[in-house]
Amino acid sequence: MNDLLLSILIPLYNEEEFIGTVLDRVLAAPLPPTPHTRDRELIIVDDASRDGSVEAVAEYIAAHPEAPIRLVRHEVNQGKGAAIRTAIGHARGEFSIIQDADLEYDPREYAKLLEPLLDGDADVVYGSRFAAAGHRRVLYYWHSIANWVLTTMCNVVSDLNLTDMETCYKVFRTSLLASIPIRSNRFGIEPEITIKIAKRQARVYEAPIAYHGRTYEEGKKIGTKDAFNALWVILRFWLSSDIYQDTGDAGPDILDALADANRFNRWMAETVAPHLGSSVLELGAGMGNLTRHLARRRKRYIATDINREHLARLRARLQHRPNISTAACDLTRAADFEPFARQLDSVVCLNVLEHVEDDLAGLRNLYSTLRPGGKAVVLVPQGAGNFGTLDQALGHYRRYAKDELAEKMQRTGFRVERIIEFNRITYPGWWVNGRILKRRTFSRFQLTVFDRLVPLWRKLDGLLPWPPTSIIAVGVRED
Repeated sequence: MNDLLLSILIPLYNEEEFIGTVLDRVLAAPLPPTPHTRDRELIIVDDASRDGSVEAVAEYIAAHPEAPIRLVRHEVNQGKGAAIRTAIGHARGEFSIIQDADLEYDPREYAKLLEPLLDGDADVVYGSRFAAAGHRRVLYYWHSIANWVLTTMCNVVSDLNLTDMETCYKVFRTSLLASIPIRSNRFGIEPEITIKIAKRQARVYEAPIAYHGRTYEEGKKIGTKDAFNALWVILRFWLSSDIYQDTGDAGPDILDALADANRFNRWMAETVAPHLGSSVLELGAGMGNLTRHLARRRKRYIATDINREHLARLRARLQHRPNISTAACDLTRAADFEPFARQLDSVVCLNVLEHVEDDLAGLRNLYSTLRPGGKAVVLVPQGAGNFGTLDQALGHYRRYAKDELAEKMQRTGFRVERIIEFNRITYPGWWVNGRILKRRTFSRFQLTVFDRLVPLWRKLDGLLPWPPTSIIAVGVRED
């Protein structure tokens, strides 16, 4: 973890008097020493300041040409949240910290805030002004009560136990922060981002920090209007599922919706589990919706994915399970499978094979991980005639017929032990949503209703006259 970059995000508005001193302190702040050697970049977003803030920054940059500072300007004042949103788009560091452009927060706290991230324990660290350590300037009682109320309300809806939700000092893995949409332009960013990282099941830590708060006469900008707005933001994002950036890939949003479909996930896991041995490699584990069921009673379980944020969420959800490890593994890259060559009793590949163009190469890679007698369990969507907008949104190249899947597994060395038809109940719904309504994601309401009725669907599934939504092939390596 040497030479990682820290992005310092500085929203700036009418801080001409303080910004030069803040930049001095930020550049001088000690960062964790070897083996965690650090570099930093400063991204200043001026939110249409009306004083000489921009000129002050420009003069500072001219006087310190070696300093890694970038200045971005908003033509129209939008608020702190908008400034941070812009700064995130320019961040290149492994971690990002928010630094206000005043003198209330001390950059000498950076090393303390980074420690849980560097140790791999946290995804996000909040610097708490009210934790039992450090020192702080004693100021307004009613302001502290308002902070406590907002923090408590945010804790209620996010199921966290923060002591200081409104703190400026929040440090994130940059890739996590960049993957979360920020809708609040003003100070509502604080509860919004807190609720969204909780819904993403990020690992959140707090560290006590010193605080040198300003009075309103000295320029403090947060007021009563912002407190009431924060309450509205808490309600809004409690009810919202808007927790992933819209990148054109519906996969993360659908996986997140399926995370709450516990009965359906258990049904799939119980169908697959009897064919797995004591050591298992899972491809495309996503957020662990199936992993947490399939890993039980296994001696060794390796959950893999190609998405960095999925792997981070996997580690957060499953960190208490000592038999589970995670790894980045691309189904199409033979090199990713070399560490597992001929080591495993089982490999499970659920709703992954249809995402790769060269599925034969993917099957050969699965084959390479197995000991003689080991089994591959491969679940894919069935029925080319059911291919629609949902498949396109999920990045599917194809849907399979039973004979096609069996033939491809045999061509890559497997003896196909059996083909299982799974989940007939959703076939008509998939066709209507993907072929008629042209939808590109699941309705969470539909999914909730469906999941509640899974015990009934399991009893009816084998009696239904139409084809299954999925098929599961169990292949054996014999040599």
